[in-house]
Amino acid sequence: MNSLKAVFENPNLGRLTLRRVSTEIAKFIKTDTDSSYRVVIGSDSHERRLNGKKELSLIGAIVVHKVGKGGRYFYQRQKRRKPNSLRDKIYTETLFSLDLASQFLPILNKQLNGEKNYELEIHIDVGRTGETRDMIKEVVGMVTGNGYIAKTKPESYGACTIADKHS
Repeated sequence: MNSLKAVFENPNLGRLTLRRVSTEIAKFIKTDTDSSYRVVIGSDSHERRLNGKKELSLIGAIVVHKVGKGGRYFYQRQKRRKPNSLRDKIYTETLFSLDLASQFLPILNKQLNGEKNYELEIHIDVGRTGETRDMIKEVVGMVTGNGYIAKTKPESYGACTIADKHS
């Protein structure tokens, strides 16, 4: 995936490139440098039937949350082939978030001139109950092994609420 060329959407700003997303997030953070911020990346997906063929509608969300004061989000939709199992689906979502983070963060950090006054979290659509409970260690390990903080249900609103809303 090349997110740099991908189009993101925002309910207020419409369609934007990844560079424009990072510009908007940097502007949001710079407006109140005394506040605490979280930058969240999360993904979710749902199977859809298109022209008689099952596909995966995959959503990646980037959220900037001014702690205690609201935030903004941007999302991107991609179509993928249907995964063979729930494990493949969760891996696809997690890898999508990691790829998005690896492309987005260098741009954002450059626009913030190295002043990293935010915490980054990768939100994963797995939880302690349900079918995904056996996968928590695996996907959290993928995220932390890449140097990021991982959040799972019920704390993973970037995946379970925002990305899910658009998938």
